[in-house]
Amino acid sequence: MKQFVLFDHDGVLVDTEGWYFRAGERALAEVGFAPDRDQYLRDMGRGVGIWAQARAAGVDEATVDRLRLVRDGYYQEYLRTEAIEIEGVMEALAALSKHVRMAIVTTAKRADFDLIHEHRRIRDFMAFVLVRDDYERSKPHPEPYLTALERFGAAKADALVVEDSARGLRSAVAAGIDCAVVHNDFTGGQDFSGASHRIGSLAELEAIVL
Repeated sequence: MKQFVLFDHDGVLVDTEGWYFRAGERALAEVGFAPDRDQYLRDMGRGVGIWAQARAAGVDEATVDRLRLVRDGYYQEYLRTEAIEIEGVMEALAALSKHVRMAIVTTAKRADFDLIHEHRRIRDFMAFVLVRDDYERSKPHPEPYLTALERFGAAKADALVVEDSARGLRSAVAAGIDCAVVHNDFTGGQDFSGASHRIGSLAELEAIVL
């Protein structure tokens, strides 16, 4: 039985992965560059963002820095206006809360995370949240999940990570924690061969942790 569940956020608890790419795509359109989505997904699995493609195409660093801010603005626009709920999340968290303690471990910026949860109740089920500002080295490095274990005072064997991306899976595996990968249409083609479990929805987690 698992006692702790560590959730990734984007693509697991809210459907934001595609909107983040679209915001970057929209920003880069301002300089006439169209990023390749498949390449983005491959790069994402290695912890590399959309800007690698832009640099390779000759976009200079000053422009990249400017477009990051443009991208962030577009992304927050989408977070305010688009439907990003994932069906069944609240019900699954309510069921899990009877058996385990839970936390969120995300690479999201605090401003984006707070905007997403301004009118949502997902945080009510969580003991704590770690955003990108709360650790030094991002996924796929193990630090984010090791930091969460330390915060809980938990043993690796007592925890389960829930992810939707190869980058997050690599972080969990490097931390020595079992990982359940939940299906996400956006990231579904990535390599999840290292996962302990593959699930279609969070509703399947209760059977795994018990």
